[in-house]
Amino acid sequence: MENDFDRPTREAAVEALNTLHSDRERLANTVEVPRLLLVAFGALGAWWVAAAATTDPGANYEPPTSGWLALVGGLVIVYLIRRESGIRFRVMGARAGWAVAGIVVTCLVLFSISLGLVSFDLRWAVTVTSTTAFLVTTWLAGVAYRSAIAELRRG
Repeated sequence: MENDFDRPTREAAVEALNTLHSDRERLANTVEVPRLLLVAFGALGAWWVAAAATTDPGANYEPPTSGWLALVGGLVIVYLIRRESGIRFRVMGARAGWAVAGIVVTCLVLFSISLGLVSFDLRWAVTVTSTTAFLVTTWLAGVAYRSAIAELRRG
């Protein structure tokens, strides 16, 4: 038994690709940036950096468990972004990868600076590092989201 499919014409294939491209373009144009959830990423970064103020650096230093809670919180926010937008981003693009790496590196550096401030008994100064973490993380989360939308346009 042999399958005898009709081969599509070149024009039909071009029309199908154009329709797919216009659908992606329309979807990318209608997706709104979930600003509140991006701010939640910033708040999560600020909270993790601020956790340094509750530690006691020195010989008896025990790292806070807030890192694991921040990871879980980040996964919850990613889920909420997916639910809010209705889009499952398969590819986010290189720019988004760099933005996420920037978030991690920035928060680690600011956490280390915060530990140094706490060791000099300047716990109040941790508010500056956690505010910086909030601003940078919120901004870079927006960069990553916009990169994902741009990748959605490209297909």
